[in-house]
Amino acid sequence: MRILVTNDDGIHAPGLETLETIARAISDDVWVVAPETDQSGVSHSLSLNDPLRLRQVSEKRFAVKGTPSDCVIMGVRHILKEHGPDLVLSGVNRGQNVAEDVTYSGTIAGAMEGTILNVKSIALSQAYGPGGRSGIKWHCAAHHGPKVIARILETGIEPGILVNVNFPDCEPDAVLGTAITAQGQRNQALLAIDARQDGRGNPYFWLAFAKARFEPGHGTDLKAIAENRISVTPLRLDLTDEPTLTRFAQAFAE
Repeated sequence: MRILVTNDDGIHAPGLETLETIARAISDDVWVVAPETDQSGVSHSLSLNDPLRLRQVSEKRFAVKGTPSDCVIMGVRHILKEHGPDLVLSGVNRGQNVAEDVTYSGTIAGAMEGTILNVKSIALSQAYGPGGRSGIKWHCAAHHGPKVIARILETGIEPGILVNVNFPDCEPDAVLGTAITAQGQRNQALLAIDARQDGRGNPYFWLAFAKARFEPGHGTDLKAIAENRISVTPLRLDLTDEPTLTRFAQAFAE
């Protein structure tokens, strides 16, 4: 099996190293094509007005001055054009990608692009807690990742579907199983703007989240992570809402 690995945290991210370890536990044919710099939050964007600069880091390892989507296209259509990948793995992201994160995430977008190019694709993310980025338990994803990916592939991924996997913020032996989940939804009242001033008194702003108790919905990715379970969420490229499609078709037929 030929595996193409990408991410959105950049070619030097520790999560990418973790994902390479996971991929090599599955196959000895692993290729890495990742962004030159951090591309977190770029979603499914493409570099349409800038050239894509490709740099070979080492054997089977490349950096692209572009987005995760650019990297997957570069990997499939250029680097591996003679013998394309059988699987795209995107991640392991620094922090969970659950609920509405999937609409912003470059990690999810890497898997989306693989799916668009008819390659089975899985996005993987490692949650972290109050300890912050310095205490991320990458070994949780490394320990459980190969088994979860193998089970997903054995079960099968249909065309037009990608799979979003999130590992909880706990030690590997504290994981309480795997939950097949739906995409959750946060309380958006917690989203805020943090207004500040620089040293010269000029205003600047950060997107911020207020800290408050929030009960995630049953059966969601948010709930699974909160319960120390690995969340596996199938996502569909087709965003059409069938019930509304039917209602609108009836309304406009009148």
